[in-house]
Amino acid sequence: MATASIEIINALRKTADKLEKGNPFEWGHMGSCNCGNLAQTITHFTKEEIHRFAMQKHGDWADQLIDFCPTSGYPMDLIIQKMMDIGFSKDDLTHLEWLSDTSILDKIGSQVKLYRNVKSDTILYMNTWADILEEEFLQNHKLPSLEVSLEMIC
Repeated sequence: MATASIEIINALRKTADKLEKGNPFEWGHMGSCNCGNLAQTITHFTKEEIHRFAMQKHGDWADQLIDFCPTSGYPMDLIIQKMMDIGFSKDDLTHLEWLSDTSILDKIGSQVKLYRNVKSDTILYMNTWADILEEEFLQNHKLPSLEVSLEMIC
């Protein structure tokens, strides 16, 4: 799973929030699927641009992640590299596209069945993933204690 960082947590939360507020979602569209929406947040490319870049190569996100080559010059590989640069792995992105990471699914609970092509399931998955990473981040980063004196208040 991705290393817990503020940048990754923010990317997941911001993407889930945009989806909740009506950002287009279409699982079969490379720019507005699960990974496509996250790529929009990270790269600031539009769904149309991401889709156009993806069509220069074959396959869906999972296929393109398998064929990823950071020196290919393909725009889609540059998008994937930007996502990896902030800390996502190819496995993370594959799991996101299929909503399949077992640690995230365990946190959601076995009574909930997620479908990769359902917007609300993608939102739940991203928010749960962000929750897990946030808990991990807070465990590993202790905040300094704040001492407030009465002089500071007055």
